[in-house]
Amino acid sequence: MNNRRNNAPGTGRGLGRGGGRGRNNGGAFGTGGFCVCAKCGTKIPHQQGVKCTNIKCPECGHTMVREELLNR
Repeated sequence: MNNRRNNAPGTGRGLGRGGGRGRNNGGAFGTGGFCVCAKCGTKIPHQQGVKCTNIKCPECGHTMVREELLNR
């Protein structure tokens, strides 16, 4: 068995990938704001802990999105 330290598992020999800022460039949108229907424009207040994409528009039934994502 090869016991050389640099071949042992978990020695951090990754490929240098990752370390990015993830979704939304690493920034959370916070607790306020609105969920907006991209189809008809209906706005409802964002509820903390509930993703806008899990909410259907009360007017047309389309999926809602976070307001900040539409203003890009």
